[in-house]
Amino acid sequence: MPAALAGERLDRIVSLVTECSRSDAAVLIAVGGVQLDGVVQTIGKLRVKETQVVLVDEAMLPVPEAPQADASVVFTVVYEDEQIIVVDKPAGLVVHPGAGNPDRTLVNGLLARYPEIADVGETHRPGIVHRLDIGTTGLLVVARTERAYHFLVSALSSRDVGRVYRAVVWGHLDNPVGVIDAPIGRDHRDPMRMSVVVDGKSARTRYRVLHAYRTPADVSVLECRLETGRTHQIRVHLSAIGHPVVGDGQYGGIRVAVPCPRPFLHAAGLELVHPSTGEMLSFESVLPADLAAVEASLSDPIA
Repeated sequence: MPAALAGERLDRIVSLVTECSRSDAAVLIAVGGVQLDGVVQTIGKLRVKETQVVLVDEAMLPVPEAPQADASVVFTVVYEDEQIIVVDKPAGLVVHPGAGNPDRTLVNGLLARYPEIADVGETHRPGIVHRLDIGTTGLLVVARTERAYHFLVSALSSRDVGRVYRAVVWGHLDNPVGVIDAPIGRDHRDPMRMSVVVDGKSARTRYRVLHAYRTPADVSVLECRLETGRTHQIRVHLSAIGHPVVGDGQYGGIRVAVPCPRPFLHAAGLELVHPSTGEMLSFESVLPADLAAVEASLSDPIA
């Protein structure tokens, strides 16, 4: 058991590790889907010691309830047709329901505008083929039909969808362009975090330095392109090479020299082939005001 979770209740640990709700974790434990040190444990309130091993049979998780429509969720649609929807996601909006976020997500808002997506893809996240972190803004494509869903999932898997991000990171990189190729999985010490781990899933991020500044601190503006789509991928990769994203408290990016209200990471570009027409579509999103103000505060550029 990771030290960070030692002493926590078993149901909370299961909820965090599986990203299910606390109530679903309780059901999973009650039906015998969790082992503690090799023995089935059915008491969710039990406190787990650091030396103990928790095994979860995720196949026994309850089927998630279908999310409900919520017209109060605010988001911007930059493109839509009969097959796809392209959203410009604001900061603070979770993409789909999950542990700790049962409602008021982008999916709830999408269902209010496009009720037909309820039967597209997975029940608990209809239409969703990729995600953005809660603090990340920018472009996200959503499938409006089952045909588009399978097409986009395949395109993402074969790396045929271009996802371009703008990031500001601490420090100056040695190489103006590069590829970070390092597997990502749950941090062995803290399952709330992702990390570069030997037994993780393959992950590749391409980057290019756009600008580098000295004032008010050494920082660089990067363009990052995802070749894979692991959880927190860009943030984890940049932190792993010693250049965490400015404003990213989870991965070492908080420093007083450059205040930033959230991780400086924006999904600025999206390129994809249309599922029906075969046409190449390209979308761009400008920096939101909060991140634009941070970038405008940087000076003393390196030529």
